[in-house]
Amino acid sequence: MSRIGKNPVTIPAGVTVRVENNEIIVEGKLGKLVQPFSDVSIEVGAEDVVVTRPSDAKDHRAKHGLYRSLISNMIHGVSTGWSKELELVGVGYRASNQGQKLDLSLGFSHNIVLNIASEVTVETVSEKGKNPRVKLTSFDKQLVGQVAAKIRGFRPPEPYKGKGVKFVGEIIRRKAGKSA
Repeated sequence: MSRIGKNPVTIPAGVTVRVENNEIIVEGKLGKLVQPFSDVSIEVGAEDVVVTRPSDAKDHRAKHGLYRSLISNMIHGVSTGWSKELELVGVGYRASNQGQKLDLSLGFSHNIVLNIASEVTVETVSEKGKNPRVKLTSFDKQLVGQVAAKIRGFRPPEPYKGKGVKFVGEIIRRKAGKSA
């Protein structure tokens, strides 16, 4: 039995979970998320959600823990939300935002202007003497991660000086430079 899949997901106050024709719908104070599912059965109780599988077939075992984790992430997202923070390391690297438009200056000949999805809120912080930071928050974990990965993909951190866009707390493996 899947260690993750057999654990029930508790539903906090203010969150409603319902199952309608192979879709699980989670609504909370921050938003509404819908996830289609297959090959498992989901029972919604008064204060928890239980995911069970019909057999020990390989695809049933794989989806058992997957859907339990997805439901857990959805419930956490609509109740408290998810956030990712990126740091721009490099001389002259800047970030600013006007609403949902993120303007990045990453050492290219032109600035990168990125339109962020309406479900994600963007906040840029520029303090003197510190690297600029971009904070992304949303109720959808996948969307926050996807937007953060896209921003990081414009200038991934390089291993020699560590310059580039990195996640806050990410450790970059450094290499020694040329030796004489």
